[in-house]
Amino acid sequence: MQDIQLFAIDMDGTLLNRHHEISEENKQAIHQAKEAGLHVVVSTGRSLSTCEDIIRVLGDSEYLVTINGGEIYDKDLNLVERNSLSDADVRHLWDITQRYNVSYWSSTVQGRFSSQFPFEKNLEDYEWIKYGFEIQDDEVRESVMEEIRQHGAFEVTNSSLTNIEINPIGINKAAALRKVTKWLGITMDNVAAIGDSLNDIAMIRESGFGIAMDNAQSDVKEEANWVTATNEEHGVAKAIHHVMDNQ
Repeated sequence: MQDIQLFAIDMDGTLLNRHHEISEENKQAIHQAKEAGLHVVVSTGRSLSTCEDIIRVLGDSEYLVTINGGEIYDKDLNLVERNSLSDADVRHLWDITQRYNVSYWSSTVQGRFSSQFPFEKNLEDYEWIKYGFEIQDDEVRESVMEEIRQHGAFEVTNSSLTNIEINPIGINKAAALRKVTKWLGITMDNVAAIGDSLNDIAMIRESGFGIAMDNAQSDVKEEANWVTATNEEHGVAKAIHHVMDNQ
């Protein structure tokens, strides 16, 4: 195993259980890793406003990656970097939403909007960081996915089997972690990345030791070096202990 100096950990389906809580076992393992001098970076598809309260129990981290790499924050939660979609690309995604009559959701600088909580101004009046779809119908979802991929300007992933997540091309968790590791004076070879969904594949593939949750999507497991327990069985804690015990 590589010389692991940083754990990059996804939230939903990974660090969090079905109640969207961090188990005591996971908390203790993360604190043990920090006490051993290892970095722990939460790397999530969530925006800061939807993860800040949850991760505070973990204590300070050098960096926090949010919105699939759309934003990176330092340990004081000051914004270090933001990567937004262009107005033209958002207009293209909005047109797809209207044509297929599907549910959408988003992360913008001005707030989170969705089919249930629509925006009130013009689309171009907001700075869009991530655009997402929630589509239950498999055929419709595949059609939307294909149209988005053909556009060629998007990083297309998911965080569940029924959604689609879109960031600007080249913006993903791995790209964000490459920057974080450079700032910390280490490399991706020194990273153990833990996740469960397609938005975790890039960081799992590029890290020195990629770990999939046992509840992960099959494509994620195929990319991983090792599979830990499920998010209901404190899989993050078991992964941390596995790495630390084998260094």
